[in-house]
Amino acid sequence: SRQHAPPVHTPWPGGAACPLRGCDDRPMSTDDPRPSAAAPDLEAAAEMWAAYAAAYPEAVAACPDHTVEHFGDSARLADELLGLVLAGRKRATAELVADFVARGDGLPRIGSHWIACDGAGTPRAVLRSTELRVGPFTSADAAFAADEGEDDLSLASWQREHRRYWTRVSAARGATWSEEQDIVFERFSVAWPPEAALT
Repeated sequence: SRQHAPPVHTPWPGGAACPLRGCDDRPMSTDDPRPSAAAPDLEAAAEMWAAYAAAYPEAVAACPDHTVEHFGDSARLADELLGLVLAGRKRATAELVADFVARGDGLPRIGSHWIACDGAGTPRAVLRSTELRVGPFTSADAAFAADEGEDDLSLASWQREHRRYWTRVSAARGATWSEEQDIVFERFSVAWPPEAALT
């Protein structure tokens, strides 16, 4: 899941990160309250952005706005999916267009940046969108599923777990998900810090 929203010069409403970049491989139960990820450390995010901007001024000049976010809908999922990114395994994500609309956000664009935080709200990496398209659930292919880097990397697994995830997050905002709804399919690169960008 991905978004290009207002520039993060001020905190998001309620001080929370923009959520929902990724899916979960375990269904929610009453015994699994899924603690939410912590609000992002915006001061630390600003410091990370400044370091990236100093190293890559042309990239920032081309797209100066950025968001501060986390993957998934829980602290645990934020950590798990970010860990896959930092290990070099995950280079794609997907998000419902309806979730962008529900938050009042516009869709991302190629070259846009987002700072990915862990479940504690600590910024860990600057990501940059390199490929974007909008399509239905059935348009995901095996290559995209592998690039998402989750579970066994298969398309069947991607379909199974994203059905669970989008059913859950849609229900959380009082909606019903269907496979006909538009999805933003995104591939990204890790732009910062340098050691993560090399993976």
